[in-house]
Amino acid sequence: MAPIERGPDRRTVLRQGGIAAGMFALGGRAMAREAEPAMVFHGGSILTMEDAAPGVEAIAVRHGLILATGKLDAVNAAAGRGARRFDLQGRALLPGFFDPHGHVSMVGLQARYANLLPAPDGQGDTIPALQRITRDWMQRHDTLVRKTQLVIGFGYDDSQLKEQRHPTRAELDAISRDVPILFLHQSSHMGAVNTAALATARVTADTPDPDGGVYQREAGTREPNGVLEENALFAMMGVLFTRMDAQANREMLQEGAAFYASFGYTTCQDGRSSTDTCRLIESVAAQGGLPIDVLSFPDILTSIDAMALPIYRRNYVGRFRVGGVKLTIDGSPQAKTAWMSQPYHVPPAGRSAAYAGYPAITEKRAIDAVDLAFARGWQIEVHANGDAAVDLLIAAVREATRRHGPADRRPVLIHGQVTREDQVDQLKALGIVPSFFPMHTFYWGDWHRDSVLGPRRAENISPCGWALRRGMRFTSHHDAPVANPNAMRVLSATVTRRTRSGDILGADQRVPVDVALKAMTLWAAWQHFEDDRKGSLAPGKLADLLVLDADPLKDIHNSRSIRFTVVGGKVFDAQTLDQIAPVARKRAPFFFELPGGEA
Repeated sequence: MAPIERGPDRRTVLRQGGIAAGMFALGGRAMAREAEPAMVFHGGSILTMEDAAPGVEAIAVRHGLILATGKLDAVNAAAGRGARRFDLQGRALLPGFFDPHGHVSMVGLQARYANLLPAPDGQGDTIPALQRITRDWMQRHDTLVRKTQLVIGFGYDDSQLKEQRHPTRAELDAISRDVPILFLHQSSHMGAVNTAALATARVTADTPDPDGGVYQREAGTREPNGVLEENALFAMMGVLFTRMDAQANREMLQEGAAFYASFGYTTCQDGRSSTDTCRLIESVAAQGGLPIDVLSFPDILTSIDAMALPIYRRNYVGRFRVGGVKLTIDGSPQAKTAWMSQPYHVPPAGRSAAYAGYPAITEKRAIDAVDLAFARGWQIEVHANGDAAVDLLIAAVREATRRHGPADRRPVLIHGQVTREDQVDQLKALGIVPSFFPMHTFYWGDWHRDSVLGPRRAENISPCGWALRRGMRFTSHHDAPVANPNAMRVLSATVTRRTRSGDILGADQRVPVDVALKAMTLWAAWQHFEDDRKGSLAPGKLADLLVLDADPLKDIHNSRSIRFTVVGGKVFDAQTLDQIAPVARKRAPFFFELPGGEA
């Protein structure tokens, strides 16, 4: 695959923190006056992710690129006269985080609508609390509700609710019987709706379950109870989301990208995009509306028209490119819809003891999709949570490789929560890159141990340790909006595997901090064929940086406050982010500031 560059798109004068930088950016790769001063950062821990020089004294940035790294005197000499020097005051500087898998277009939805997440990210701990939160949100956003005739709540989690079940149609009807209401489960693989939403989508007792999905029913009847699984949910979303106009979708995309930036991400992903979403992102990018790079992977089963020019291209234009395609084989383990070879420890209500989840698509469709990607030269990322789904991915890649021959294609396993150790060996042999989801150990580790998988299988969810001991590069993600794009929580979970209750789930699957950081920076860039330009601090690479309060190699617990983010040499301050995305700015976990500079 050809090197990835940020292509030319716009000129931007960067002014921030009262410092007139005098930079003129052209699509992130700067073209500037010769007089433009360099920025030199020193006085802290500078973590490069480069094996040859993992830590350096200083780094110089100019023209949106890294000019030099190394000893302070040498970097100052390379920076030349007039350089602006910034003392990190003991803080840590490292490459910006690169999102291996997430859904930025949905993060904006999460930022804008009712927050139903349980503690520590919200207050959605009981069904009455979900009702209260939604009523309060409706009252504050009465104009939007009347305009769209739609209410969305995001992030409820039956495993964390006091009632230990999903809210029902009747409980959503108690909020409103007139306006359609959709509650999205934190997994984004299940949801609940009220009677008005069912009527809008024309779902009745006579509606059959779709392939790869379920309309849950009232006990002893065919009447829908409002709880939707997998493709039943996605069909409902397809109907209801048409009520949001183009401007609302644009604003939510910008909110999502800004929310990512606030957690230190300088490249984010939109996995399983539709063609319309790709066109939306391209439009926002063309107008300079993206604060960070967005990498899209449209759905190979529904949106391969996005894999044609001008949308599909190898370079970033306006901070956007399509990187390949996405395939989804199964569902979510915490929602108990992932497809496994062995039954769930505690089956969902109404299911037999032999229940082991189900596939979202047929075996033939999965094999044909992977074959198509190999034939067209597209990178493919495949959602497979249960080990039965991982078996199908392995079989599909093996057959496609036999048909088309070996090559450096880097097909990606997304999630792989219940991956077996024998499967890790097969992933390595076939060149499949595992992108794991170790944040599950915090959010759902106790649930996996006690209800989903049982103590033995739960120990090895997201098996980063197995991959590392085999010399494999892996990545770790948050799957936002399933969880907030909280990079430091990703780091903590990958290193500690500590659950909500304080248990350590799978001590053997823990990895050192430096490895976990690479999985979020350099290896994530490598996963997407972008490691020649991103993921580490080396001369010639893009100046995508972030600064933490403390060095995570020395103190992971006190390094969680992100001070500022630099993308291609551009530093975002609070005013800039407010203009791009005021909602996300209010929810941002840190403030943007540039430490005082000296000429």
